[in-house]
Amino acid sequence: MTEQDKEPNTDREVAEQRQPAPDEQNRGQFIRGGRLGVLLVHGLGGTPTELGFIAHGLARAGHTVYCCQLAGHCRTPEELRRSTWREWYASVEAAHDRLREHCDIIVAGGLSMGGILATHLAHNRPDGVHGLLLFAPTLKLDGWSMPWYSRLLHYIRPLPIRFEFDLTEREPYGLRDERVRALVLSSMQSGDANLAGTFSTPMRCFANFNALVSVVKRELGSVRQPALIVHPRQDDMASLKNAHYLQAHLGGLVDTLVLDESYHMVTLDQQRHVVAERTGRFVSWLEGAIIAKGEIARMIRGISAE
Repeated sequence: MTEQDKEPNTDREVAEQRQPAPDEQNRGQFIRGGRLGVLLVHGLGGTPTELGFIAHGLARAGHTVYCCQLAGHCRTPEELRRSTWREWYASVEAAHDRLREHCDIIVAGGLSMGGILATHLAHNRPDGVHGLLLFAPTLKLDGWSMPWYSRLLHYIRPLPIRFEFDLTEREPYGLRDERVRALVLSSMQSGDANLAGTFSTPMRCFANFNALVSVVKRELGSVRQPALIVHPRQDDMASLKNAHYLQAHLGGLVDTLVLDESYHMVTLDQQRHVVAERTGRFVSWLEGAIIAKGEIARMIRGISAE
C-alpha cells in the first residue's frame, strides 16, 4: 500500500487531504441572513434539497442557513461508494467554517445520519456549536419497513475487502405523504442524484455509517449543547428507539417532539410544517437564552470591577 492509498486516521487529516472539486458543493444552499446561523446536513445518500423546506422557514425568520453537501453525494454511485465517513464529516467542518465567517451563534443539525454528523461536530467544536437540531436521528436502521437482513448491517465495518453490494430503497421510501413520495420516487428513479439522492445505497456506505455511529456513541455524554429531537413514532427506517437512546445519553438539555403522521423523512413529509414551526421556536429560544446569558455575564463582570 502506498502512502497515497492509506486512509487518513483523523478528521483533521481528511479535511487537509480532501479538497472538493470546484463544482462539488454547488448543490448546497447558502442563504445569507443575520448573525445566527443554522447548519443543516442531509442524510446518507441524500441531498441538501431534503432540508430545503426547513431552511427557508429559518431564513424567513432572519437567520443565515447553510444546507451543505456531503462528500461523494449528489454525484455518481461510484463516487458515493468510494467516500468515507471521515470525508463526509470533513464536508460538515468546512461548512461550519463558512458559517463562522458570518455568524456569532451557530446551531447545527441534520436529517437521519446528518444529525449524527452534526452531533460529532458539536463534540469536536463545543465552543462553535451552540445547539443541535436532530431530525429522525439514526443510530441503527431498525424501522418497520427494513428487510430482515438489515439487522446484519449493524455489524459491518470498513474493511480492506471491498463491499460491492447495494441496498435498494424500499417502500414507503421514508414518506407517508403519497404525493411527495411519488415525486421523490420519480426523482430517484430518474438517475439524477442531484434531486432526491440515489435509489440504492452501497454496502460500503453502511459500513462507514456504522463506524461513525460507534465513534459518536462514545461522545454523547460530553455533548452538552441543548438539542431538539424530532422523530416519528412510526419511522419506517429508524425506530423511535434511536431518539430514546439519544435523549437518555446526550449530556445537555433535550427537547423531544414525537410525530404521529410522518415517516422517516420528517423534513419533507406531511407534518413538515409542524417540524418547521417547532424548529423555529427552538432556535429563537436558544438565541434568547444565549443573549441573556451573555448579558448576565457582563453584569457580573461589571459588579466585580466595582
